[in-house]
Amino acid sequence: MALEENERIVIPDENDEEHLFDVLFTFDVDETGNSYLAVMPSEQQENDEVEVYAFRYEEDEQNEDFSLFPIESDEEWEMVEEMLNTIADEEDQT
Repeated sequence: MALEENERIVIPDENDEEHLFDVLFTFDVDETGNSYLAVMPSEQQENDEVEVYAFRYEEDEQNEDFSLFPIESDEEWEMVEEMLNTIADEEDQT
């Protein structure tokens, strides 16, 4: 089950309440071998300020399921923010 753009996934919060998110994009970092995804709440309205969340994810060996991990280091956040900005700039140009 490879994650695809425009796919919807359910992510539970700290109270085990489930929330629906739209996958904006995924990307891999060759240097570290890590994979990341950026998501946005599905119920977000178009005229609302865009709230984007990012996670590191790992797929199981059969690519049937995946696990999400919080991004904890400043270096990881900087890399993810740079990727978010790059993609946002590319979308603004189209």
